[in-house]
Amino acid sequence: MLIIDMFSRFDFPGAARLAPMAVKAAVQILRLREHCDSNGWPVIYANDNFSDWKLDFRQQVAQCLSDGGPSARIVEMLSPKSDHYFVLKPKHSAFLATPLPILLAKLGARRLWLSGMTADSCVLATALDANAREYEVHVAREATVGQPARKRRALQTLSESKAASVASVASLLHDS
Repeated sequence: MLIIDMFSRFDFPGAARLAPMAVKAAVQILRLREHCDSNGWPVIYANDNFSDWKLDFRQQVAQCLSDGGPSARIVEMLSPKSDHYFVLKPKHSAFLATPLPILLAKLGARRLWLSGMTADSCVLATALDANAREYEVHVAREATVGQPARKRRALQTLSESKAASVASVASLLHDS
């Protein structure tokens, strides 16, 4: 499972509108994560570096917690466990200039569940890159954040192009 960009300071244009959607999606991401944990499946956080090249992943999580508000609520729900993995990414795709391909190979992963922010940017770019690398890609609809019209278009693009299946959280949990 990939959790993309859920640790955010919500300090960008449009963040006030996106933050409540992110908190709601975090509840669904937690359902998926708990399922993965109970089955011994890897959970990987892929997060932007906040354009601060001096912070590591754990410092970013701590920063979100200290920011309070939706940033802290998401950390409280999704704080990584000691057996979870993480990669910091400089741009949209979790594959771009990160060790993710090597990590997935070491883990023997062939199927990926994607969740996170935002559907029309980082989730979309990661899904397309995963498909190009011949992973079986599933995007969890309710566990993906985005402005409604843009999210709908991005998920439709993934589905119609067959780059990823777009499924409900319930169906992913049921079919696994």
